[in-house]
Amino acid sequence: MNEPKIKRDPEGTRRRILTAAAEEFANGGLSGARVDQIARRALTNERMLYYYFGSKEQLFTAVLEQAFAGLADAERELDLAGLEPVEAITQLAHFIWNYYFEHQELLRLLNNENLHEARYIKGSSRINEMMSPITSMTATILQRGADAGVFRKDVDAVRFYVTLSALGYYVLSNRYTLAAILGRDFTEAQERAEVVKMSTDMVLSYLRHGASANA
Repeated sequence: MNEPKIKRDPEGTRRRILTAAAEEFANGGLSGARVDQIARRALTNERMLYYYFGSKEQLFTAVLEQAFAGLADAERELDLAGLEPVEAITQLAHFIWNYYFEHQELLRLLNNENLHEARYIKGSSRINEMMSPITSMTATILQRGADAGVFRKDVDAVRFYVTLSALGYYVLSNRYTLAAILGRDFTEAQERAEVVKMSTDMVLSYLRHGASANA
């Protein structure tokens, strides 16, 4: 009697490896993550891992690309074109901060990649391409606000996006040390709501400052 053939699922195997690797790299970084543990989590073996990704470093790059692809996919679902500039910026800011809160593994991966001085991001053309639409969207909203006379005209879109991201990034990436030093957990619902409100007010106050004088 012939034994049943095992159905091959290369895409499924690849996805499982990426999912397992994302968790391992987020928790232990590139140096701390173990290939054998990733393979075990993915229900495969090290040979298949190397077959699909070539090396541990290439797998780390693929995990970074997947993390940024998730952010880019979520950004593409934003529909801010029909909103007034103030509301559009408010929703953009809240989207970024909420995405970081809901995907803190992305922050841990970025923290680790910064230890490597962005070596693996620099080697990925895909990540640079994925970041372009959100900065273009930000620039469009800022320009609409400047044209309407509600935002100042001297705002650099890339600097603004970085600053906007930093407001949410810092609180989350330092949540444990902030709690230990200041005695507050800024991821607790009420604290987080107050920080988001304060950050939104700060962002909009900056954009509105001098707007009427430049209109």
